[in-house]
Amino acid sequence: MTYRVRNIILAATLALAAAMLALFYVANYKRHVQHSESNVSVLVAKSDIPVGTSGADILKHHMLVASKVVQRTVVPGAISNSDQVTNLVTTAPIYSGEQVTLRRFANHVELGPRAQLHGSLRAISLEGDASQLLAGTIKAGDHVDMLATWRYCGSDTCIVSRNVARNLLVLQAPEGTTSKLGTSQTTSIMLATSERHDAQKVWWAAKNSIGWTLVLRPVTNASDSPEDAESTASMTADGLNQTNANHFNQAGPK
Repeated sequence: MTYRVRNIILAATLALAAAMLALFYVANYKRHVQHSESNVSVLVAKSDIPVGTSGADILKHHMLVASKVVQRTVVPGAISNSDQVTNLVTTAPIYSGEQVTLRRFANHVELGPRAQLHGSLRAISLEGDASQLLAGTIKAGDHVDMLATWRYCGSDTCIVSRNVARNLLVLQAPEGTTSKLGTSQTTSIMLATSERHDAQKVWWAAKNSIGWTLVLRPVTNASDSPEDAESTASMTADGLNQTNANHFNQAGPK
């Protein structure tokens, strides 16, 4: 075989190899394009989802719906299984028709007290001494009543005590404190109160009462007695015979 023939064969072989590589590249690129154009299933918002909505509520109210989208348009973090957000809470609004992504959610621990607020619930922080706030005993997630005493007329005998709010959720518990003899250390607690019924009463009692304290409720099977109030007269007459009781009850409400 002459030198020229050998060169021709080598050139032809290299040309064939180059052609095969080009065909392989084109076929591979075509498969890649076809794959990126394929449809995949993701979850999109069926309606607007506001900040602070729990995953449980999203699923309960059927706020997600499955949708087919082109794969290359899938948003990073997009979900296809609703179980992925069951124990999470939204940290940014999700709008109707928008792909639902994990980037719009956080867990309850990351959100802290915010995760417990919804609807008409509002967070309020109260400052008091360790005894008032049950510091060292009470924990986040407990429920408490607020008991207060105040004057309802100009006389020192016009004093009444009653529960001003019941079943308040503890969002942040006070830190346990060790008081020194003759000193009173203050701490604070954060409670969830209803905007309409409890927030104003709790704040008024904290600022205007003679004294107030929190009362820890049972963890399970808690119940409430009928609403009642104690005054100077009713406290004095309690347990006395009818004659003596009538005498003291004339001084104020029963």
